[in-house]
Amino acid sequence: MSDKKINLLYVDDEENNLMSFKATFRLKYNVMIAISAAEAMKVLEKKPVEIIITDQRMPNMTGIEFLEKVLEKYPDPMRILLTGYADMNAVIDAVNKGKIYHYLSKPWNEELLDETIQRAYDAYTKDQEIKTMNGKLATSNDQLEFMLRQSLLS
Repeated sequence: MSDKKINLLYVDDEENNLMSFKATFRLKYNVMIAISAAEAMKVLEKKPVEIIITDQRMPNMTGIEFLEKVLEKYPDPMRILLTGYADMNAVIDAVNKGKIYHYLSKPWNEELLDETIQRAYDAYTKDQEIKTMNGKLATSNDQLEFMLRQSLLS
């Protein structure tokens, strides 16, 4: 990993969990917290994040519903779902539809969560590299087509 601190957003409706998460990971990551999906969307509007970790069971909007909403506007961040409930059908559905990168149960294990964040960031970095390369490839392709048209016209 580079010296860059990962921008991480943690969403949970329980303030104790937010404080505990921030205390645990604030030295290693740029931790932003939100107590609701609505507050989390405001955070995302202001600052780019590489990883979003959300609780599944929240009032007004579940973690999966929140991640679906995020996906519409911000498809790049890796999405990790935490839940303390046996909501396996929803979790399986979210994983299968590509809405989340990983699922972890609550209460979270610090070491396992940290490893998951690192793997998610590696996947995020690879995705960004592929997008950059695809962009360069498309530009080169456009230039080649232009040169081909020019040579056909002369």
